[in-house]
Amino acid sequence: MLRRLYLSPFGYLISGILHAFSWLHKPFMVYGYRNPKTGKFQKLTRISSSAKLLNKKEIILADNIWIGHYCLVDGTGGVSLGEGVQLSSHTVVYSHSSQDAIRLLGKHFIEQPATKRPGYKLKPVSIGDYTFVGTSSVILPGSVIGKGCIIGAGTVVNGIIPDYAIAVGNPAKIVGDTRERDKRRFGDSIDLEKYYDPEAVSRGK
Repeated sequence: MLRRLYLSPFGYLISGILHAFSWLHKPFMVYGYRNPKTGKFQKLTRISSSAKLLNKKEIILADNIWIGHYCLVDGTGGVSLGEGVQLSSHTVVYSHSSQDAIRLLGKHFIEQPATKRPGYKLKPVSIGDYTFVGTSSVILPGSVIGKGCIIGAGTVVNGIIPDYAIAVGNPAKIVGDTRERDKRRFGDSIDLEKYYDPEAVSRGK
C-alpha cells in the first residue's frame, strides 16, 4: 500500500515531507555544557546533538572539548577527557565490556548486577589534553591516551598511548610524534604563545 502510494503522484509530496523532516532533525553542535560532576557551565565545550553520553555522572569533561556527530562515550567504568580533546564523528569510547560475561552467565546475565558478573570488564578510560581522535576510532576499556596525541581515523586503542604519540591501525601502533610534526610549523606565522604546551615550544626553538 505505502509503496504504491509512494510510486503514485503523491510520491513527490511524500519525498518532500521526508526531506523536510530529515532537515529539521539534522545533527548540530550544541555549544556549552553543564558539567554534572562540578555543576559548572563550560562555555567552550561543544557536543553534537547526535552524540550519546552514557552514565554522565561518571564522565569527567574538561572545557574546550569537541565531541562530534554520532559519537558514543560510555561512562559506565569512568571516562576522563582532558582540556581540548576532540573526538571526531562516529568514534566510540567504551569503559565496560560484557564480551565474556554474556557467555558465562547465559540467560542469567541480566539477573546479575554488573559488578558481580564474572568476566565483566569495568575499567576507566583517560584521554589527555589536546588529543585528537580521528573518525570511527574505537577506544576500549582501560585505555590511557596521553596529551597532545593524534589517533588516526579508524584506530582501535586497547592499552596505553604515551604523550605526543601519533597512533594508527588495529591494533594501534605508534608511527610518529606530534612534537616533531608541530615543530615544522613553528617558523610559520603562528603565535606560539597560543600553543598548548609551552615546554614543547621552548624545546623546538
